[in-house]
Amino acid sequence: MSPTHHDLLIIGAGSGNTVLGPEHDGWNVGIAEPWAFGGTCMNRGCIPSKMFVHAADLALSARHAPELGVHTTFGGADWPAIRDRVFGRIDTIADAGRAYRVSLDDVTVYEDRAHFTGPRTVRLGEQEVTAQHIVLAAGARASVPDIPGLAATPYLTSDDVMRLDDMPDRLVILGGGFISVEMAHVFEALGSRVTVVHRGDMLLRGVDEEVRRRLTGIYGDRMDLRLGITVNQVIHDDTFHLELSDGSVVVADQLLVATGRQPNGDLLEVERGGIEVDSQGYVTTDAHLRTTAEGVWALGDVTNPVQLKHTANAEARVVAHNLAHPGDLRAVDRRFVPHAVFGHPPLGSIGPTEQRLADEGRPYLVAVREYSSTAYGWAMEDTTGFVKVLADPDTRLLLGAHVFGPQAPTLVQQLIQGMVAGQTVDQMARDQLYIHPALPEVLEQALLEL
Repeated sequence: MSPTHHDLLIIGAGSGNTVLGPEHDGWNVGIAEPWAFGGTCMNRGCIPSKMFVHAADLALSARHAPELGVHTTFGGADWPAIRDRVFGRIDTIADAGRAYRVSLDDVTVYEDRAHFTGPRTVRLGEQEVTAQHIVLAAGARASVPDIPGLAATPYLTSDDVMRLDDMPDRLVILGGGFISVEMAHVFEALGSRVTVVHRGDMLLRGVDEEVRRRLTGIYGDRMDLRLGITVNQVIHDDTFHLELSDGSVVVADQLLVATGRQPNGDLLEVERGGIEVDSQGYVTTDAHLRTTAEGVWALGDVTNPVQLKHTANAEARVVAHNLAHPGDLRAVDRRFVPHAVFGHPPLGSIGPTEQRLADEGRPYLVAVREYSSTAYGWAMEDTTGFVKVLADPDTRLLLGAHVFGPQAPTLVQQLIQGMVAGQTVDQMARDQLYIHPALPEVLEQALLEL
């Protein structure tokens, strides 16, 4: 049987599905997606998790409102109702996305895993498919550590923890990164007793040190943190028993493994297609998102350890243009890549941390302002939120900003816009009026301090 040939084959229907636009009308296109349309973000990542985070924030507010004289109580969470609200909305969107692509005459949807068998040649189920152009947008998956006994247990990852039938009374989370921080907040706020086991001394490795210190302290007051500890063995009967390196044992009803993510290039056997990967397994690309194989492009989590949906979407726009305009290639712009962690409190960040600047020997100015130094922060009686801004002493340009506290992912966007526009910190601070007494005044105060 001769291979099926396409003008374009897209592997992965997350951000990859957004590559197709009017400029590709008339192209014969294949889309390979073995799971659900929408990818990790839509189905098991940023969107459902934030819907759960919102419910958790409401629960935590009810618990703490009496501290401000508001007589609310938290009477418990209806986990199935929360879960069904989330996935009742999400699953219909994923299904509709697939149905739309299937309905198109010039698009073929493959529901099989892809495996490269040669240059621009892929095995999909029982058939071989070739293409003039291939876009790799196959994402990443949960990375599971090699712990004795773990593989034989029914542990959870971020793929399935949000689809549990019942909320566990006792939940243990392995890892201290953003998935751990967000899911620990969700389950503790909604009523689970949460234990976090993390080999580091603080949560959220790689972010600003003061953010780490404050967040770790807050979480330590809410839940059981086992820091600087590893797991020697996992045993499961009716419950999970984790034997820890300090000699203690943790018992739980559910175990969430949140120890990182790894790119899916190895599952696709990309090397058989002449596609190179780096030492961590990420597909390498040039500035135009071309791989080392002619006619093969790549975007998103399969290429980038940052693994952010907004970067993947931006890369999809670049690839979409470059496919249709080979004589006018655009390069991806990674100068200003923000990120957020929706724990409680949340974090919004852009640029290097102070520790990184110090390690690199780069000169910088730093200013820190507490939320409580503003009228609205004072009204909230916030005691943990703060803003840290870092600037170049010569150019007066903002190098980085780290906002920790209520509305942080929203607040930092104003600083990102100023950085993209090339404004100095003085222009950001003085060339606009900040609404009083809104929270952005904490940004104004920090910028003025520089």
